[in-house]
Amino acid sequence: MEGKKLDKKFVEKLNFEKLNGLIPAVVVDNSTGQVLMLGFMNKAALEKTFETELITFFSRTRNTLWTKGVTSGNYLHLVDVKPDCDNDTLLIYANPDGNTCHTGKYSCFDIPKISSPSFLNQLYDLIKDRKINLPEKSYTSELFKSGANRIIQKVGEEAIETIIAAKNRDRKEIIDESSDLIYHLFVMLAEQGIEFSDVVDNLKRRSK
Repeated sequence: MEGKKLDKKFVEKLNFEKLNGLIPAVVVDNSTGQVLMLGFMNKAALEKTFETELITFFSRTRNTLWTKGVTSGNYLHLVDVKPDCDNDTLLIYANPDGNTCHTGKYSCFDIPKISSPSFLNQLYDLIKDRKINLPEKSYTSELFKSGANRIIQKVGEEAIETIIAAKNRDRKEIIDESSDLIYHLFVMLAEQGIEFSDVVDNLKRRSK
């Protein structure tokens, strides 16, 4: 895998001297925004993180680099890195493979994983991008090319299939069909030029 580019100017402005060559790195789940763990990086760990796109720390007890997940398989995949205002702490956004804590919990801070609307926002943004760019070999692109009537028809079909799954009390089918319904509903909203945030704001107003 081709690694993300690490800007030398970005590294130069970081304050590694404050902790004798190390800098704290707080890792958060890119989908939920929840804190997963705290580790320490030196320049080599930061460079390897960008090179492999797998979060790598410096172990103070073993005095060596270690990539999170090598033993457990629960890797942390790099999404983005942001320094704080003093450039002496990093906030790292990552996509986790499974639970992060060595105890088997989602977070080292014993935080239960929550379902976050941030993923839905990301999904909707991706669908809107498909509408504009229409990449080849994309089902979403084909839907937009087929026109509004076909998109609306698909919403109806998925709604019926969701109802049937619910009547059958088939948990897996309910989850699968609900996912299909939400996806096609998003495509319909994008085709109509309605933002997902408009629906969320409306729900907020109704909940008062």
